[in-house]
Amino acid sequence: MKYLLLVSHGTMAPGVHSVIRMLLGERDNVLSYSMEDGVSADAFVEELSNVLEPVVEGDELVVLGDIVGGSPLTNTLNVITQKGLLPSTVAFGGLSLPMAISALMAIEDGSEGQAFVDQVIAEAREGARQVELALDDDEEEEL
Repeated sequence: MKYLLLVSHGTMAPGVHSVIRMLLGERDNVLSYSMEDGVSADAFVEELSNVLEPVVEGDELVVLGDIVGGSPLTNTLNVITQKGLLPSTVAFGGLSLPMAISALMAIEDGSEGQAFVDQVIAEAREGARQVELALDDDEEEEL
């Protein structure tokens, strides 16, 4: 099976996971865990290991973390290494809802390799842009 794992500081990862459930329904291959305020790295690692129990040798793992170099993503990669799953893992930083949905859709469509990476990165970049607001002169004056 190919899993999508969301990790973050605070409650971002479970929040994105919740929105995925709301928009797309429950997915058995989506996992999430976050490092909330006051949680030690050891406690995070212990609970993350429990979250990753369904992932076994032969499975693939796509990890989306909030910050490259941050404790959640770094500790996640350490746990994945200890479980022997690093060779079948692709990891990204910059977690966002569009990125997560794109990754999940690409997983479900069977996208692989560089095409998969390119699709996820493209969606992440496209999702981060300014929204152009067009106001009439009359509307501008009312603001």
